[in-house]
Amino acid sequence: MGIVDSIRGFSLIKWTREEKRSRRLVLFVVFVALLLDNMLLTVVVPIIPSFLYSLDQAEKELAKNHTEPQEGRQGAFNSIVSLYDNSVMSLNSSGAARPTDLTPTTPAAPMTMLPPNSSQCYDNSSKPSQENVKVGLLFASKATVQLITNPFIGPLTNRIGYQLPLFVGFCIMFGSTIMFAFSSTYALLFVARALQGVGSSCSSVAGMGFLASVYTDDEERGKAIGIALGGLALGVLVGPPFGSVMYQFVGKTAPFLILAFLALFDGALQLIAFRPTRIEAESQKGASLLTLLRDPYILIAAGAICFGNMSIAMMEPTLPIWMMETMCSMKWELGIVFLPASISYLISTYIFGVVAHKIGRWLCAFLGILLIGISVICVPFAPSLLALVLPNFGLGFAIGMVDSSMMPTMGFLVDLRHVSVYGSVYAIADVAFCLGFALGPSIGGTIATAIGFPWVMFIIGIVNFLYAPLCLFLRNPPGQEEKVAILMDVNGSPRTKSYDTQGTHSLDED
Repeated sequence: MGIVDSIRGFSLIKWTREEKRSRRLVLFVVFVALLLDNMLLTVVVPIIPSFLYSLDQAEKELAKNHTEPQEGRQGAFNSIVSLYDNSVMSLNSSGAARPTDLTPTTPAAPMTMLPPNSSQCYDNSSKPSQENVKVGLLFASKATVQLITNPFIGPLTNRIGYQLPLFVGFCIMFGSTIMFAFSSTYALLFVARALQGVGSSCSSVAGMGFLASVYTDDEERGKAIGIALGGLALGVLVGPPFGSVMYQFVGKTAPFLILAFLALFDGALQLIAFRPTRIEAESQKGASLLTLLRDPYILIAAGAICFGNMSIAMMEPTLPIWMMETMCSMKWELGIVFLPASISYLISTYIFGVVAHKIGRWLCAFLGILLIGISVICVPFAPSLLALVLPNFGLGFAIGMVDSSMMPTMGFLVDLRHVSVYGSVYAIADVAFCLGFALGPSIGGTIATAIGFPWVMFIIGIVNFLYAPLCLFLRNPPGQEEKVAILMDVNGSPRTKSYDTQGTHSLDED
């Protein structure tokens, strides 16, 4: 009976109340917030190109039908066949399109598609590559709005604390997820994606700043941020295959409703644990956003985050469309293709969250950016889905090296060169991340439409090669005179330090 009573006495609410002051709970909440944000970020990658293509084909057929005589249209256009996913838009009496499943007896599909082993599966008038610009702009809208919002969220967290912005981010994310579930037009999808940018800004900036404030030791902070980035990696890992499988076998609405339930869980956990209605301002005034932006070392670290993530951002809207054209890929394959990158990112953030501090974070970023350049250049040479596994795995592993080393570096640079208040510096880090995901899809989609997908990968690969040497400047950044208390061992490498809350002294952690 004692065991049964113990099991009954344990509950999530009781645990969260007992762990309210624990750093582990903060880490768990930030982990879940990043997981949700990045699942919503990537779950649309395999869904949107196919969904928009089907909508556009339906609109073209409707417009074509309205231009023909009424007697020729009756009885002939009861349904519209999608050229890609073998779905049918049925026409009701008013002429509106309604999606239905294509039965095996429908003879229209073979008339519009070539055999599966063909190198080109669509006629010239209906190539999916024509969707590159629209899909790229839709994907970029989230990062663009987040880019605009971040400079306001960072200083705001210094004034009111991290809990309230983190909770507001959950609320906005929940609304965006519901909009995605029930939107059926490009305009509504665009609004939902942009709204997600506001919620993501609140969650990312407040979450990373919250972590940096409770993990003051540099080595522990690196481990904690590596674990939190595991939530980001898991979201990126699960998102595309989850979205593609659910979209093909259940429908567009289902994956977003599941994500909405996850958002409710995260919000309830925050309400129980942190009481986010309270305002807890920082006890000291941090460096201004403009001051941090003038710091060349912070800009180099932010640039590494930006260009590293821009590579995968360029691939998100363009790679599925390229696969649809050259490989005749099924819908589920458009999400599975990102699985190797997601798995390797998860592995990399776990490994280098610990290792990067020991071997040098600048070295991890330098090698990671070089590996990104090599991986993206190899992508267009893959003739099949299986051949994409190795370059995508290398790409995800390399981005994990960059993120897990540069995110803690941002906090370390603030400790070393400024005041230990982290809202603004992680706003800059998130701006860099968003800049990559804003420019990547929009520029990538435009270039892919103009000169082709292979050139997109070649250009971003060369950009990474050119940027990598700048990471050498982060090897031994100078600090403020009163903060250079990091003792050097006989090998010249910094020993682990933690800074007090005033940011003016360094304490030995031996």
